Amino acid sequence: MNMIAPGRTIGVLGGGQLGRMLAMEGRRMGYRVGVLDPVENCPAAQVADFYVQSDLTNIQGVLDFVSKVDVVTVETELVPWKLLAKIEEVRPSRPSSFVLGLVQDRLVQRQFLQIHGFPQTLFASIQGRESFKGAAQQVGFPSILKTRRLGYDGMGQIRVSSEKHLNEAWRELSENPSVLEAIVPFKMELSVVLARSLQGDIQLYSLAENVHKQNILHSTRVPAKVPHKVWSRAEELAVSLTEALDYCGVMAVELFLLEDGTLLVNEVAPRPHNSGHFTFGACVTSQFEQHLRAICGLPLGASSLLHPVTMVNLLGNLWQEGPPQWDRLLVHPQVQLHLYGKSQAGPRRKMGHFLLFEDNRSHALSQVETILQELAHKHPGSDCHRKDGISELSVLDSQTTLSSAEFH
Repeated sequence: MNMIAPGRTIGVLGGGQLGRMLAMEGRRMGYRVGVLDPVENCPAAQVADFYVQSDLTNIQGVLDFVSKVDVVTVETELVPWKLLAKIEEVRPSRPSSFVLGLVQDRLVQRQFLQIHGFPQTLFASIQGRESFKGAAQQVGFPSILKTRRLGYDGMGQIRVSSEKHLNEAWRELSENPSVLEAIVPFKMELSVVLARSLQGDIQLYSLAENVHKQNILHSTRVPAKVPHKVWSRAEELAVSLTEALDYCGVMAVELFLLEDGTLLVNEVAPRPHNSGHFTFGACVTSQFEQHLRAICGLPLGASSLLHPVTMVNLLGNLWQEGPPQWDRLLVHPQVQLHLYGKSQAGPRRKMGHFLLFEDNRSHALSQVETILQELAHKHPGSDCHRKDGISELSVLDSQTTLSSAEFH
């Protein structure tokens, strides 16, 4: 097994924030990093050694790019698996085309989990209106209708409450092949970020506790506040999944924790993950360095947590009145800011994140609330961050996330 040592070249398909942080860590380690993305001046292009502007549909352009690198990886699972299969004819691709082909189709992913005995919510395939009655009987209502492909951050999914509503949602999703999934009244959302090397060695990061708002990850707290039994079971499920997939690289396994302590697998992300951003600053080895170590055949680094941490995403709505006043954030000495270099801010667009290092859990939540209010040019204690009477703080501290169930 040939090691791809520092000094050689890593190719990243996709130039968003994950590609940016992969490139930053790769260059620090002494690698050359090339990025291919259709968007000029994308976040990863700003820090890479070289950049190719190309659509993934331009097969020859992609293969020309691949000829300049020693190993290929992806920053999004939306890279077509057939393209990766073509790349694998000339260069190693990690993750593999098999893994991407599996996760790109929600139904195929669910069926894989079912075949291998992983616990998950009830689901049924929707191919057409003739599927509605059987799917409704199998899954029940309320439930979520999700397109099988191209869903991200809550896109391509609609909550449905009846068979009539299912018909309306089907039309709204352009009658694309879909999956109907039962809504789970979960207590908490968790994720396991872990790495598996080419040799099969595994490193697990501390269990993360996540809060989603409006379909997008809002915050991650580490370590998660769960019983040891739950923590061990979460790790067991994640390790079993990486081995079932014969996976190489960093992967995230998203889980629902039910009131009775049961864990269900929600989704698998075959790449560094938003809920693993805490590792870039709070761990001995970041998820980005770990991914590069794995795909290059190097030994994995220690994944130890150096300090309890809360990660909070910064979305484009904070830019509505102009760039946030960063001094209001950085006046807190225990905060670390990560911005992604995006020139256009949109209300749901991830523009950056910050890490808050704080031992006291309650104080950390209070600090997060204060920082978000200050960045929004509002005073702490106002209702500017309230939705339906619930403040950011109460959402962060809630142990009952039924309000989020409709989004997953």
